[in-house]
Amino acid sequence: QVQLVESGGGLVQPGGSLRLSCAASGNIFRLNVMGWYRQAPGKQRELVASITSGGRTTYADSVKGRFTISRDNAKNALNLQMNILKPEDTAVYYCNLKVVGTDFWGQGTQVTVSS
Repeated sequence: QVQLVESGGGLVQPGGSLRLSCAASGNIFRLNVMGWYRQAPGKQRELVASITSGGRTTYADSVKGRFTISRDNAKNALNLQMNILKPEDTAVYYCNLKVVGTDFWGQGTQVTVSS
């Protein structure tokens, strides 16, 4: 069974930085897509960034230039470096793994950007 565990969330001031990490374990197929989604209260869950096992990345327009997604294929680890954080970035961030069309989710980690 695949398990995803996020870490690194917390409280940060506007303009600050935070780094989220996701550790994946279990039977993970080599070819996959991992990504970060976020959901703010009263809003729909949205894709923040994703990265394929080949290294191709995708970013939401709202985070382009500020966030960087990366992965370590050997360790099945996913990271999200978040810079110049804004209050609008406040949300629960979820790690996602897509394997042959199947979605797996982490429990989520809270990110709060406030002064």
